[in-house]
Amino acid sequence: MKTLATLLYPPQCLNCDVYIDADYGLCPTCWAQTDFVIDHPCDACGRPLMGEAREGDLCDDCLVVSRVWSKGRAVMQYAGVGRSLVLSFKHGDRTDLAPVLGAWLAKSAAPLIANDTLIAPVPLHWVRLLRRRYNQSLLLSHEVAKRTGAQHVCNLLTRAKRTRSLDGLNALARRDVVNNALKITPKHAHVLKGRPVLLVDDVMTTGATLNACAQVCRDAGASRVDVVVLARVARER
Repeated sequence: MKTLATLLYPPQCLNCDVYIDADYGLCPTCWAQTDFVIDHPCDACGRPLMGEAREGDLCDDCLVVSRVWSKGRAVMQYAGVGRSLVLSFKHGDRTDLAPVLGAWLAKSAAPLIANDTLIAPVPLHWVRLLRRRYNQSLLLSHEVAKRTGAQHVCNLLTRAKRTRSLDGLNALARRDVVNNALKITPKHAHVLKGRPVLLVDDVMTTGATLNACAQVCRDAGASRVDVVVLARVARER
């Protein structure tokens, strides 16, 4: 039956729909145009480092910008095919991408996950969720938890107030927008006390939203907070 299904519906590239040999993959051209983060990225934000980087090294921004979380990882850079995949997943109703993108995330996140780690997504405000119909970060965090066996708390965090889009804002403006916008969901407050938390999001630009999420987790008693994102925006010049 599987062979028949393959003949009727041959696998296609997740990005460009070209026919390929295996399900849920990229064609050679799209793979070559995807800037996956490999080797030793910045230990705090997951950004690729130039030169001969070593484990634990930080990028220039993380040397001067305070991060509330401890370690951060990213699957790929927000450019080329990586950007195309994120936009299709986030705004193009391509929820079918969640399993493979989640598998990539789980691989990047694995070194950050301990036996008692809680996996939690960055939340959407209910108005934006109603308009989009799904939280892309929740779909990703679900896949990460499923593949790693870690406990998943899908609504650990709540957007307490509706905020404007962060697109086009600098780091300081982004920080001001998300200030006091995120809270721990009261019924889950007891769950994270003394436990590590791994926050999952689709894209990190300046890290303002993740910083705000990490802060409320630490204030509520989390022993540490790490972050993993699908894509990392290149350093703004």
